[in-house]
Amino acid sequence: MSDFRRVTESLFVSPQVTEADMARAAAEGFVLVINNRPDGEDPNQPSSAALEAAARAAGLDYVHIPVVGGPGPSQVEAVQRAADAAGGPVLAFCRSGTRSIVTWSIGQALSGASDRETLVRQGAAAGYDLSAVLPG
Repeated sequence: MSDFRRVTESLFVSPQVTEADMARAAAEGFVLVINNRPDGEDPNQPSSAALEAAARAAGLDYVHIPVVGGPGPSQVEAVQRAADAAGGPVLAFCRSGTRSIVTWSIGQALSGASDRETLVRQGAAAGYDLSAVLPG
């Protein structure tokens, strides 16, 4: 079972999720799952197609926005757009959750929705160090 880590009221991040986690995510009130992990990164990870099918079967929206290395502008914009349009709590995941929270945090900082101090504090509360990622 994956570890859904609260960042804000509307965003949680997690290490790799499984098909079985989708029913739990729906039961916990999530409306959208964002997959930031590229397919094939690990031979044992579930495919995006399998995760999407499980998410949709559980009544969740699903979007695959793979991030390789650091997120680029298109990934940052896509995550922000998807999260803003979700209309409810979002669960974003990758291998460890780091790419997901970094991608979201950069979008928040660039849009002016949150300041660096707040984002670093939210990241720390969820178990992620964003101090080196976000400009000072």
